[in-house]
Amino acid sequence: MEYRLNTLNRGVRWILDTGKVVSRDANHNALRMCGTYTDITDAKLIEESLKLSALVYDNSSEAMSVLDEKGVIITVNAAFSDITGYSESEVRGQHIRLLYCDLNGRDFYTSMNAEIREKGRWQGEMWQRRKGKEEYVIWLTINTINDKEGQPYRRVALFSDITDKKQNEHLIWKQANYDTLTGLPNRRMLLEYLGAEIRNSDRNRNHFALLFLDLDYFKEVNDTLGHAMGDLLLIETADRLKACVRDTDVVARLGGDEFTIVLSAMADHKGIERVAENILRRIAEPYLLGEETAYISVSIGITLYPDDATSIEGLLKHADQAMYAAKDQGRNRFNYFTPSMQEYAKYRMRLIQDLRQAVLNKEFQLHFQPIVALETGAITKAEALIRWDHAERGSVSPAEFIPVAEDTGLIVEIGNWVFEQAARQSAAWRRELGVEIQISVNKSPIQFRDEGALLHNWLGLLQDLDMTGAGVCVEITEGLLLDASMGVTEKLLAYRDAGVQVSLDDFGTGYSSLAYLKKFDIDYLKIDQSFTRNVDTDTNDQILCEAIIVMAHKLGMKVIAEGVETEAQRQVLLAAGCDFGQGYLFSKPLIASEFAEKYLGASAKLISPVA
Repeated sequence: MEYRLNTLNRGVRWILDTGKVVSRDANHNALRMCGTYTDITDAKLIEESLKLSALVYDNSSEAMSVLDEKGVIITVNAAFSDITGYSESEVRGQHIRLLYCDLNGRDFYTSMNAEIREKGRWQGEMWQRRKGKEEYVIWLTINTINDKEGQPYRRVALFSDITDKKQNEHLIWKQANYDTLTGLPNRRMLLEYLGAEIRNSDRNRNHFALLFLDLDYFKEVNDTLGHAMGDLLLIETADRLKACVRDTDVVARLGGDEFTIVLSAMADHKGIERVAENILRRIAEPYLLGEETAYISVSIGITLYPDDATSIEGLLKHADQAMYAAKDQGRNRFNYFTPSMQEYAKYRMRLIQDLRQAVLNKEFQLHFQPIVALETGAITKAEALIRWDHAERGSVSPAEFIPVAEDTGLIVEIGNWVFEQAARQSAAWRRELGVEIQISVNKSPIQFRDEGALLHNWLGLLQDLDMTGAGVCVEITEGLLLDASMGVTEKLLAYRDAGVQVSLDDFGTGYSSLAYLKKFDIDYLKIDQSFTRNVDTDTNDQILCEAIIVMAHKLGMKVIAEGVETEAQRQVLLAAGCDFGQGYLFSKPLIASEFAEKYLGASAKLISPVA
């Protein structure tokens, strides 16, 4: 019998009372009993604790499971089955990876298991998969029970489904940081992003642009067509703006008809202006709003970090000021805040005007830099380099005006002039001096795209001058070979059929394709000066040059090394088997008369002017 007993100090103890009759009288009545009294209070407390634990285990809303040291499930509670969809009989004896979800990734489980082995516990969020393959988020806690030797004996895992909580948190966060109408980041999110972008720019020492946009005539659309149509226009505007920028850029709506764009890591003004011009063009396109068609434009203010301001407040203020300046100038345009950028835009516009005038007036001049046979020192080749001496600006660097010419399409006319002058000069040297000097002419990718029928004019000129590949060589860049959209294949094959040789300029700095080298029958490879510069001191550059030379020779091509400035460089290249060298070691670029006098043994008076 078990019962409770009051003690002297008013405590309560549990007693296990056992007894047995050991003697009886003649009537079989008990005379004596023998037995024991055992204090079982501690055992009863443990029993009650176990019962309580079992009640908690079975009735907890948090899923619980007990695993062995290898992760095999021993037992689970009812909440486990409710959350996962698996009954206890389905998971008992199964490994816990039955619930793994691919959304966590392999590295996640590797890291989690390593921490459990090291610390004996782990806690955090993770994805899990139900019996029906549905994925959900849980908050998981894992603890380890060790045996007497301190080795892992059991793992106890407790988790709860927090999917709804996470979704609600995300909804609250999105409502706080994103515009409900357009889905774009709002002012709060923009400020947070600008702070991160400033830190990133400081770390990487680059620039980013902030564009402040205000829609022109939006109020009139709202007033005439109603706010519902105005909302549709704002949604469409947001979509158009996102289509004008890269995935790494941010478009935000500050409110009303005001938007901002952050263009990250912008290297120059041209990229910013291309985006701004594209935005102006897209926003000016008609908006179909129900049965109505609306037309608006946009005024854009541009400011640059860190040139114009180093704080978020300063950037927003300056961009806003630049935007109002654009409105004052007539709307539907962009305006820079910074005087230096505004000055550059004006300078570039004047440069374009002067360049157009230079094309009309033939203000350019060709200089010729000899290309020397490294083994013999013979000069049978030269590169034609354009120079522009402006009446007011003085000498304008090709690095300054060639990109502008490419942007405006003037490069086609300039390139045509260069080719014609080079061909006529080569013909003049052959006619008057009896020497064959092949002149290399650089050809811009823009020329391939926009030159139209000029190719046939070039080939016709060569026929008129009785010129072959010995007279003119066309230099192109590697990227052209990969661009099938500009008819590169047909044009290069036309050069080959006409006997014009082709040189691949700046080899090794672009996206090379050996298959394309063979396909297009390239005659010369020009090793870029970035490799030549240290070829006598840098083992890697020397190895690269040797590899290029061997490859080119195997494909039947000659090799020209650019930027040769020292005798040591020449000797290394010669030993590597390089065919030609070009650089200041031999000569700077010279005008035609100086080139002929120095290298062709002619006096200046014998050189006929180029027709």
